[in-house]
Amino acid sequence: MEKGRFSLLVLEPGEIYFEDFSACLIPSDTTTSNYELKKQQGRLRMCSKSLVFEPHDLNKPLIKIPLKECTILEQFKGKAKFLNKSKNVLSVSTKLYIEMFEGNIIEPYKFCGFSRFLFLLNYANIMDCLPRITQLQRASTLPAGEQADMIATIVHSRQARVRFDPLWLDLYEKVVMETQADKVTPLVLNPGRILLSSARLFFQPYNNIETYPVLKINLSSIRQIIKRRFLLRHIGLEIYSSENNTIPYIYFAFRSPADRDKLYDNLLQQSDLKLSKIEQDVMTLQWQNGYVSNYDYLLYINSLADRTINDLTQYPVFPWVVADYKSKTLDLNNPETYRDLSKPIGALNADRLQKLMERFEEMSFPKFIYGSHYSTPAFVLFYLVRFYPHYVLCLQNGRFDHPDRMFNSCEDVYRNCLTNMSDFKELIPEFYDVEQGGEFLVNSMGINLGVRFDGSKVGDVQLPPWANSPKHFIRALRDALESDYVSERLHLWIDLIFGFKQRGDEAEEAKNLFYYLCYEGSVDLDSIGDLNKRRALEVQIMEFGQIPKQLFKVPHPQRKVKGPMLRVPSVDKESEKVNEDSTSVWKSVTSLNLESTFNTHKDSVSALLITDDNNQIMSVGYDGKFKVFSISQKRQIRSANIGNMPLSSIIQLPNTNVVVIGSFDNNIVLYDLDFGKVIQTVMAHEDSVTCLAWGNELKLLASGSSDCTVKIWRSFANSDVIKPMQCLESQLDHNSQLTCLCFSPDNSLLATATDDGEIYLWSISTNLLRKKFVLHSGAVKAISFSPDGQKLVSCGSDKVFQVVDIETSMALYSKTLPSVLVSLKWQNFMLLLGSADGIIYIWDIVEVKLLHQEKAHTGAVNVVDIASEQSFVVTGGEDHTIKIWKPV
Repeated sequence: MEKGRFSLLVLEPGEIYFEDFSACLIPSDTTTSNYELKKQQGRLRMCSKSLVFEPHDLNKPLIKIPLKECTILEQFKGKAKFLNKSKNVLSVSTKLYIEMFEGNIIEPYKFCGFSRFLFLLNYANIMDCLPRITQLQRASTLPAGEQADMIATIVHSRQARVRFDPLWLDLYEKVVMETQADKVTPLVLNPGRILLSSARLFFQPYNNIETYPVLKINLSSIRQIIKRRFLLRHIGLEIYSSENNTIPYIYFAFRSPADRDKLYDNLLQQSDLKLSKIEQDVMTLQWQNGYVSNYDYLLYINSLADRTINDLTQYPVFPWVVADYKSKTLDLNNPETYRDLSKPIGALNADRLQKLMERFEEMSFPKFIYGSHYSTPAFVLFYLVRFYPHYVLCLQNGRFDHPDRMFNSCEDVYRNCLTNMSDFKELIPEFYDVEQGGEFLVNSMGINLGVRFDGSKVGDVQLPPWANSPKHFIRALRDALESDYVSERLHLWIDLIFGFKQRGDEAEEAKNLFYYLCYEGSVDLDSIGDLNKRRALEVQIMEFGQIPKQLFKVPHPQRKVKGPMLRVPSVDKESEKVNEDSTSVWKSVTSLNLESTFNTHKDSVSALLITDDNNQIMSVGYDGKFKVFSISQKRQIRSANIGNMPLSSIIQLPNTNVVVIGSFDNNIVLYDLDFGKVIQTVMAHEDSVTCLAWGNELKLLASGSSDCTVKIWRSFANSDVIKPMQCLESQLDHNSQLTCLCFSPDNSLLATATDDGEIYLWSISTNLLRKKFVLHSGAVKAISFSPDGQKLVSCGSDKVFQVVDIETSMALYSKTLPSVLVSLKWQNFMLLLGSADGIIYIWDIVEVKLLHQEKAHTGAVNVVDIASEQSFVVTGGEDHTIKIWKPV
């Protein structure tokens, strides 16, 4: 644990922490002679149901004193020489106190009997503190509902005196509104004040437990705002910011739906807010067509159904998929490996289901088949006890579960879910999250979780025989989740959890009925006047689990598993074999080997290409040089001075030894490799030539410029003899300077992109604008068509790369990376991205996953290319170098 051991997790769920005081703890056995040895300096925390003393000495335990157990809470009236006649001492006598985290070790709490404590307040006045503490102590003696009401009154009174400090605002920042809410994290509510300004959202907690006294979120960084249910009430609001934000997400619970909706509406009216939102039907279609993985789609619909990692009562739910935890190898091609996804977990065992249905038939209304839910806070923490032990201690009153009932074996847990009359739990996303790699399965903290009946200590989770490590286990489960078998049937499970079989007659027919309090709308908490009854219902709702919000009222569409996103036919058998070999290497890439480095450019490398025979690299740079490098000889074999201005782009005309170069001096230059000289210079634009593209099918050259135009040139006639480039086919006007362009594979379309984030699709046959996209909030740095010509990928200064369907304009995938993206290359399944911080990202754009990332250059990766048979990649950088990389 961190040095500051006190957190809201040491309190009861829902308990509020108010303030703390610098204090010295004087144990009851202190005398004048041992005072210096016994006293403990620290902080005394005043909370709604307890006092917690946190000593500075990490070897000493935290001491928690429940207020309801206190028999004496008063100013110390006795005499002690070591107190030097100080009257600023709080005297506490208690029937029970709790010691926690002694030696800074996470372990079960120690519950101790009667004791007396003296707290010498170093700075605070005892007469100011004591009335507040005794008032809370009186509240602790009341029944739960009345106690909650009295504490709420105390909280309201204290909070009403807190004002937002206007000094947090900038000079021109205007206040839009203020309200109160609780910041929600697992098992914890922390009340505070929310202020919305014209530029930022502020949360000022009423205590000092947060990292910062005021949490600030720039409205411009907010990407998503999601209304959520909290304890089946529509009072939650979750806000997601950009990935590199200091506060990536925050979850609030408000006093009423009206308070929540007022903030939500005011947020949407702010001009700085730029939300990125994918509509439900669009996302469903993307998943159905194979553009979104099963894992990502399940995360998405969980979020849509109000399930979030910030709320353990509504944690994302994932299905058991694999049913084989005994075999030595996992055969994902065998249907027997998988669980039947058309049935709820409780209906998989026919014998157990029969007994449950017999009970159901004899039951009075409201009937239920399953008295236990598939997702509750206790079930989530059952899986995560090794990763979040402090959450378990909070939920289970300072104790871990009995060692034999803990998550010890994957096989045992699955078997129990099939046979036990009260165990119907599904899984959580961590079982399929390959990025975490199964860390929750390992007791990496070395926590003493107890000894089992057979004498063995509870350690790491026992994996099935087919898994040799947690990472392997998670990877195998993820592969099973993404398998064709599961993809063809996952919609059936979605019908049960999120869809039309979730409730009503369809649920009863599907044997999918749970206790009535699990369903939204079963009870109106706001209408219950009896505080004790309402509190009891809230506890039941939390403990029984909550059915997700129903998303689909009709059967969910089935996913198409044939025909992945990209499938490019091979030209011949030999190239097919080469491509398969290269594919397998890149699919399993673990690192990149630097084969060669060329550093003869004197300035940034701006463009490069690999020749068709994969033996040479041609490049141009800001130093005005054109260079050729031999890959086999690992050396430069040609260098030519093209001009005094930077060069921006290069292409090689097919079946010739002529290269076309774009220059910042407004010219397009033709250079003959055979003769080693410039054979033609054309003043093509009124400003810098920024990009070039070649359309081989129609033998067209396209040039883009800072003069906001694209020109299309027909440079070939009826033969392969180069004609003078005076035949200008057309000019395409834009609103800002061109940054990149490319032809579709069949040359029917030309995609152009600009510095203001716009992407245009032009019909070559008519020279008319076909479509216009605004996919980026900043300059588009690179674009490319997919090999099948049906999709377009782009990246930009907003750190995002996007794949969009050309026909439907549907965004198929979007990813924000840590740095500005400046270059890309799409070939077959591979998408290579170069960033401004020198990293190259290698993506499998069919399966939409990151294969590898590598620090390649000290500056930006300005250009990337892939060999035709995918045996290597080449990068050119701002650091003047060109590098050749091969997969390992």
